[in-house]
Formats: sequence, structure tokens, C-alpha cells
Amino acid sequence: MVIRVFIASSSGFVAIKKKQQDVVRFLEANKIEFEEVDITMSEEQRQWMYKNVPPEKKPAQGNPLPPQIFNGDRYCGDYDSFFESKESNSVFSFLGLKPRLASKQAEP
Repeated sequence: MVIRVFIASSSGFVAIKKKQQDVVRFLEANKIEFEEVDITMSEEQRQWMYKNVPPEKKPAQGNPLPPQIFNGDRYCGDYDSFFESKESNSVFSFLGLKPRLASKQAEP
């Protein structure tokens, strides 16, 4: 299973872009393998994301906004859920991954 982050590359909302960047940068910094799925480039992927976000996570009106995070087909959460897991040091659990042991590289 691979972590998939659904993003919108052409979003006009600065807040959405910042949230997407925050998720992507965190995953890259922690060397967590992931795939970005751009919903502005694929109607099929956009519809898949809309369909697979659980009803309790969907907004009262409109569609769920990116970023939305999945582990394979399993929904992990939206940005707010990701941020909460980051603050409580439980991102691996949030993503459905086994926690890694901290590894320090030998310093010269």
C-alpha cells in the first residue's frame, strides 16, 4: 500500500496550497513514500476521492477539499486530521504505517 495525497495543483486558494505543501514536505522530510494525485488533471481521480471520503468527513455543502490522504484505498483523513496527528506525534498511526525507530547516522 502506498500513501496517496490528493491535491489540486491549480487551486486558487492560498490556504489549500499551503496545507498541501505542509503535508508533502512532512512526508518528504520523514522519507515516507507517497504519491501525489492531482485531482485537477483527472476527473476519474477527483470522483474517486469524492466517493471515498467518509460521509462524516464531507462538508455540509459542496465537495471535500484537498489535501485528502489515503493509504491505498483506506481513508486516513484530511489536513486537519493530519495536523492533529503531527502535533501528537502519531502520524505513522494516522497513515496506517508501522512506526519507525529513530535512527541516528554516525557523525564524523
